[in-house]
Amino acid sequence: MTDTPSSQNERRQAEADIVSRHLPSGYTAEPDAVSSTASNPSASTPNLPSSAEEPQDSLTLQGGDVHREIFKIEARAKLPTRAATFAHPKPRRTSTFGILRNDITASDQRAPGGFRRQFIQRQQRRLNSFTNPVTSNFVSFLDLYGSFAGEDLAESEDESALDSADDEPESQAGETRPLLGRRKSSRRAERLGEATMLKSFFTLLKAFIGTGIMFLPKAFRNGGILFSSITLVTVSLISSLCFHLLLQCRQRYGGGYGELGAAIGGARLRGLILGSITISQLGFVCTGIIFVAQNLASFLDAVVTASPTAPLSGKALIAIQLVVLIPLALIRNISKLGPAALLADVFILFGVVYIWYYDIATLASQGLHPTVELFNRHDFTLTIGSAIFTFEGIGLILPIQSSMAQPEKFSRLLYTVMVIITIIFTSIGALCYATFGDHTRVEIISNYPQDSKLVNVVQFLYSMAVLVGTPVQLFPAVRIIETSLFGDRASGKRSSVTKWKKNAFRAAITVLCGLISIVGASDLDKFVALIGSFACVPLVYIYPALLHFKGVAESRWTKVGDALLMVVGLGAMVYTTVITVSRWIEG
Repeated sequence: MTDTPSSQNERRQAEADIVSRHLPSGYTAEPDAVSSTASNPSASTPNLPSSAEEPQDSLTLQGGDVHREIFKIEARAKLPTRAATFAHPKPRRTSTFGILRNDITASDQRAPGGFRRQFIQRQQRRLNSFTNPVTSNFVSFLDLYGSFAGEDLAESEDESALDSADDEPESQAGETRPLLGRRKSSRRAERLGEATMLKSFFTLLKAFIGTGIMFLPKAFRNGGILFSSITLVTVSLISSLCFHLLLQCRQRYGGGYGELGAAIGGARLRGLILGSITISQLGFVCTGIIFVAQNLASFLDAVVTASPTAPLSGKALIAIQLVVLIPLALIRNISKLGPAALLADVFILFGVVYIWYYDIATLASQGLHPTVELFNRHDFTLTIGSAIFTFEGIGLILPIQSSMAQPEKFSRLLYTVMVIITIIFTSIGALCYATFGDHTRVEIISNYPQDSKLVNVVQFLYSMAVLVGTPVQLFPAVRIIETSLFGDRASGKRSSVTKWKKNAFRAAITVLCGLISIVGASDLDKFVALIGSFACVPLVYIYPALLHFKGVAESRWTKVGDALLMVVGLGAMVYTTVITVSRWIEG
């Protein structure tokens, strides 16, 4: 509770009364007494005054300069308390993770260059207040991919602290050279969270709503409208539970997803977690490439009517995408992709709104498609993998929590977002399948009237949205592999050979994704289900339960629940993966 001016005055007066009982009478530290004593040189001896009517300065006492502040307590009690409007701002409370949100810590200020860093932070906050809030929001969202899954994946050659350390001459010696050298800057991991609840809410929405939403209509066709709806709700509930387990582990041990694995299960578990993240992200990239190629093929079929066949094959369209993706993959600073990400999200939102509008209008006039099924017993396993693929947003859970000014409120915000996206996902899948029935395609926009210019625009814009968002999905996987191959400190600014090795590696990874996309282009829905079953299930269901079982769970029933979740997750992964591969082989 904040004290009122009157209560502060009363407390100060009470303190002054207690202190005055132990001080010699007739002395004061008030400004008037100081000026009068200064004009009277004879008052330099520590003789006590004969009366209290003429107070003398406390500095005339022996050691008066040492205990000067004690005499000032009584003087301060006589001063009026300023209103809270003009009071100095109080520092914000520390968060759950013990970080002072107002400014850099005192130890950081005492470090070399600490005051300059504090000045730069204040200037940056001042500039951010004049920045376009929409642009800054998307740049900060992209910046989360630099700490994907809570890991420090920032490109080392973009860190000025590391570059300045590496550029120091070897002849530097003596007191000016650091005794222990310098290490890679960890400023990204220690960045102070400033995101409000509203900004974190929209950031979470962007983290979950992406290209996966377009694969849900075919998933509903594979599983049936009733089974698919139940599956989505079930996957949402289990995913929320696993997110909660991961957040509990983070609250006790701190750090990112891989760091939690290392702290609880050792280096091998950390390697498994990072490996699953890499595979899942590469799978997302391949899926996006296939989706763009198929949508562009449908777009060209509708627009170029002079030719009876598509002007370009799917393989050619994939190759054309590589020409665009390879230069984008070479970008080191992910924030430079901010404008592209902004356009991508706008295009995705435009496409989703159109799908809602058309489906609701069609169902209102024509009713359900006659081929709609409640349960498809032949392909229902593909629905499970696609649903898991759609809800896979665990890589951004930890960095979004770290970016918040009040991370202790993240859990409630996460559950709210999960309810909203479950409604969005279920409505999109159910409406599209109810509208088109057995004719529902993987590239759902191809189901809409191809002679409509609006549909052609939506189809093209959505394809571009997925295309420009692909490098963002590729970034975490590339940085994880790159760090294991070249090390944390390998910087292209120090060595042109290292730079071109990294460039060649990134280009090779992009080409590899293109080759995998050519193989998986024939059955995109099965490819999506395979990525969801094999790569996403361990990340979302197995690893969080394992970390909680080994590092947090104490009661017997909690351990039983974690073990049960691990067994169910492992069984679902093996079963759905085997069934998906067999369906793929059968054709």
